[in-house]
Amino acid sequence: MVDPAQLTADLIRCASVTPVEGGALVLLEERLSSHGFTCTRVDRGEVSNLFARWGTGKTFGFNGHTDVVPVGDLAAWTVDPFGAEIRDGFMYGRGATDMKSGVAAFAAAAMDFVSETPPGGSIVLAITGDEEGPAKNGTVALLDWMQAHGETMDVCLVGEPTCPDDMGQMMKIGRRGSMNAFFTITGQQGHSAYPHRANNPLPAMARLVDQLSCAELDQGTEHFDASSLAVVTIDTGNPATNVIPAQTRATVNLRFNDAHSGASLTTWLQGQADEISAEFGVGVVLDVSISGESFITPPGALSELVARAVQVETNRTPEMSTSGGTSDARFVQHHCPVVEFGLVGKTMHQVDERVEIAQIHQLKSIYTRILSDYFT
Repeated sequence: MVDPAQLTADLIRCASVTPVEGGALVLLEERLSSHGFTCTRVDRGEVSNLFARWGTGKTFGFNGHTDVVPVGDLAAWTVDPFGAEIRDGFMYGRGATDMKSGVAAFAAAAMDFVSETPPGGSIVLAITGDEEGPAKNGTVALLDWMQAHGETMDVCLVGEPTCPDDMGQMMKIGRRGSMNAFFTITGQQGHSAYPHRANNPLPAMARLVDQLSCAELDQGTEHFDASSLAVVTIDTGNPATNVIPAQTRATVNLRFNDAHSGASLTTWLQGQADEISAEFGVGVVLDVSISGESFITPPGALSELVARAVQVETNRTPEMSTSGGTSDARFVQHHCPVVEFGLVGKTMHQVDERVEIAQIHQLKSIYTRILSDYFT
């Protein structure tokens, strides 16, 4: 039997701060290959990725990542961030929660499953080193490679931490879209004692961000909460108190549901910018970056499969949610039906990130039951 906690510890000890591979995928390739998986490195750019398949036919896929965010202030940690130290039933280390424990759990479940009860089908593990980074050469690269080589998954489970407080509490059947809008407003510089000889861009920006932050985008949809817009920064960089600046910038972040698309929101934002430009006589330039569109895997066979396994192993029926940020499920959803289920994510990205060891074993049991039910 593959011990998922020991595998988690081995992965934590690989310092795979995105996009550095750190030995994590090398380790997984060795372990999976020894259990009969055919492994292929699908590296692109500076990013390392691993595709592993066992068997043929009907295919259940897992997706996850071994890259982690930087440790931040090392002096604030009470343990070695890459030491996998155990205290009071918890394993500490960067990636302990997000998401080396999830990868270890589904890898261990898959290896034991094909060894003990070989299914009449196939299991795929698509593991990336670029989820915490730009996410352009990670799961996207794996899916591009799969399409080029005729590799498919019929369904996929992403092993991200999904439970807010208790194991089994929540699964994700979709995610909101995410985009950033960057506004640059240009007026005319001048002396603050003679404002009539200048055109101050700051009142125009104040009006714009106020209108944006007060706007009600929607009231929510069947599976999603209301969309949100947050002003995250306003930057002028003017150190002088007697100078009206020529230019100011602001950034807003939008998390949107399936009532919108990145394109429709871009059109709305541009309309707001045009109104401000006309009202204040300033130039307003909008640049947009769309991280992902909203998506939903409607409740059905896949979500019910996962929910049943979670209920049996935790005695808790998971809420089917679309809350939270983005994940690589936003890419997988173009390939096949996808849901997410994983551990409690309270400490992800924090100092002294940690995971309850008992939950790692419990997660492996859930994944094993999902595989067993899927193939029978």
